[in-house]
Amino acid sequence: MRRNKWLALLVLFSVAVAILTGCVEEEPSWTSFEGAANEKTFPVPKEASKTDRASSNSDMDYVRYALPALKESDSLPAPYLEEIAAWGWTEEPNLSTSNQRVFQKNKHMVHLSVHDGSFTVLVPKDGKTAVKSKSVDLN
Repeated sequence: MRRNKWLALLVLFSVAVAILTGCVEEEPSWTSFEGAANEKTFPVPKEASKTDRASSNSDMDYVRYALPALKESDSLPAPYLEEIAAWGWTEEPNLSTSNQRVFQKNKHMVHLSVHDGSFTVLVPKDGKTAVKSKSVDLN
């Protein structure tokens, strides 16, 4: 009887640890990347999970990725910016805003919009020009 009580407590403790471990926001490693779903030559962290894609917008093709540790108020981590540059993209500071960065490679443009817990990779439909306004309403 006493052995069953200890076994039950051990199982309960294990379940509690598993639940708590799953709820903790883990910081991305920023070490492994893959091409974005809408622009294969633009890197996104492998830890990010694609949550939404819309190509019905007449101006932009966008893909939203979940990355829980990402904060809109923080700047993009240096390792990610370095990886973007390593893939051949350069930032266009005159088109970037505080929460939307614009990158160019050859004549292609990508807008990277950062939100709390997610980011969006936006690509102009023609792939060659930036959107005239500095922000894009996705709703």
